[in-house]
Amino acid sequence: MGSSCLRLLRVPGFLLILIFVACGIGTACAELLNDVEPVQIAVPTTTPLAQPTATMTPSSTNTPAPSPTPACAPRTEIPLRFLALGDSYTIGESVAESERWPVQLVAALRQEDINISDPQIIAKTGWTTAELTAGIKQAEPQGPYDLVSLLIGVNNQYRGLSQEAYRDEFVDLLNTAVSLANNNPNRVFVVSIPDWGVTPFGQNRDFREVSAAIDTFNAINREETEQHGIIYIDITEISRRVPDDSSLIAGDGLHPSGEMYRLWVEEMQPAICQLLLEK
Repeated sequence: MGSSCLRLLRVPGFLLILIFVACGIGTACAELLNDVEPVQIAVPTTTPLAQPTATMTPSSTNTPAPSPTPACAPRTEIPLRFLALGDSYTIGESVAESERWPVQLVAALRQEDINISDPQIIAKTGWTTAELTAGIKQAEPQGPYDLVSLLIGVNNQYRGLSQEAYRDEFVDLLNTAVSLANNNPNRVFVVSIPDWGVTPFGQNRDFREVSAAIDTFNAINREETEQHGIIYIDITEISRRVPDDSSLIAGDGLHPSGEMYRLWVEEMQPAICQLLLEK
């Protein structure tokens, strides 16, 4: 009978090769195996990948963490009260109630998590400064309000009324607004008069003369507003985009559309947020 034996050869690369050798009778397996040449197996060498070096920048313990961006204003438990004083531009002639700029402003502030009531509006199409004063007395608003706005003067200009009288009556309205804001001028803001001379209605007149007159009345209300330390928001340049964008004018061809009022609110909102952050 033949016999067999197993032998393990150790070769480079730490591989073990199992060799089965058939041996005849009387033949030493060891001798046969001695004649077997070791098998050379090439084991590819792999160059180790360079390990990325992490560079640690030492943190300075003296550098304070950045302050979080402040919210528009702290949320109050009691809703803020907003009183808007004006004329057709404030009551939103020829647009839906939801498109009036005071209503859109409140909606924008609520998006900033401001707890604020629906606006109270004392305004009527055609009112001058004198008529707004009478309208306030008749309405008897009950302050204090957290916000009071004032936009008035276009009908003084339209009717050709005295600029001197406008100044005096505008100052009286400013003082009334401050008193309704708990005597805090930091809670009052004035909006400039838009330019109706660029509207389709205004094209039937000398629109350049209208624009110049609007600028004069705005110069008066800006001067008085700033002298009283009250925020002044200029939306007149937005109103002058009408010739290039018909979507900014209402169907009557004279008053702003809801879209223009939206642009006004975009212009107002940063200033109003700053105002609400002040005491």
